[in-house]
Amino acid sequence: MASWVGRIAWVLVAVVGGAAVDGALDDRSSAVRLTAAYGGWAMWGAVMLALAIPSVRSLTIARVVAPLALGATFACAVGGATAVDVAGLAVPGVIAVGAIFSAGFGRAFVQSSSYGDEERLPLRLPVAAGAAAIVSWVIWAAAVLTGPLLLAARSWIAGALLSAVALAGVVALVPRWHRLTRRWLVLVPAGLVVHDPVVLADTLMVRTDQIAGLRLARADTAAADLTGPASGYALEVQASETVTTVFAFTPQEPSGRAVHMTAFLVSPSRPGEALRTASARGLPVS
Repeated sequence: MASWVGRIAWVLVAVVGGAAVDGALDDRSSAVRLTAAYGGWAMWGAVMLALAIPSVRSLTIARVVAPLALGATFACAVGGATAVDVAGLAVPGVIAVGAIFSAGFGRAFVQSSSYGDEERLPLRLPVAAGAAAIVSWVIWAAAVLTGPLLLAARSWIAGALLSAVALAGVVALVPRWHRLTRRWLVLVPAGLVVHDPVVLADTLMVRTDQIAGLRLARADTAAADLTGPASGYALEVQASETVTTVFAFTPQEPSGRAVHMTAFLVSPSRPGEALRTASARGLPVS
């Protein structure tokens, strides 16, 4: 359902949202208007294509590019577009972005890239990594939206600097944002897998015969925290024997840090669904 809400709302961004851009740039040069038109359609087309072909990569593209519509809405409001025109861009834009960032949307797109008999359950963002991603995206988005327009307006120095920042962001930041998308708990016939290139140095695999139980984590749990940490409810996976994983490399620990554990925490975006899916696959759930 979330996928179709996102698709329909994104179509409406183009159908009723263009008037806001036209109104904001009505008194600008033809070069600026043309640049805005080409850029807007390129942005819209990239997201529409991503929404049409569900995959992990498409999910990253949609979540990186679609919120630019909200930045464009703010720019149109500041630029003098009428309130009605701004609302025509803002309302479908907010609905589309809300759907694209929903847990159900992420689950559908991540599952579309699964292999064989497996269930991929996306993990919630670690708080620190999520905050850093938001701040870096806001800076990048401002450069993307303003740099080309300044070049079109012949503000060469500012336009070139901001366009360079935008290009550098594509090269340096998009791969980092894609890593945040590639985080999931996987239920497979042989057991479960924690695939998290942000928190872990390598994939953690636990065989079915090593799984003693899964449950919602209690506040006083002593299980190893593999969530990042992330906010919200976590699942506790209890093992019948010690399992080992290695935390991701950091400047302080360039070789990573191994942890030996008999229980650990993960943070699916939908913990209830994760428990139901695990139970349906015959794993012990309490």
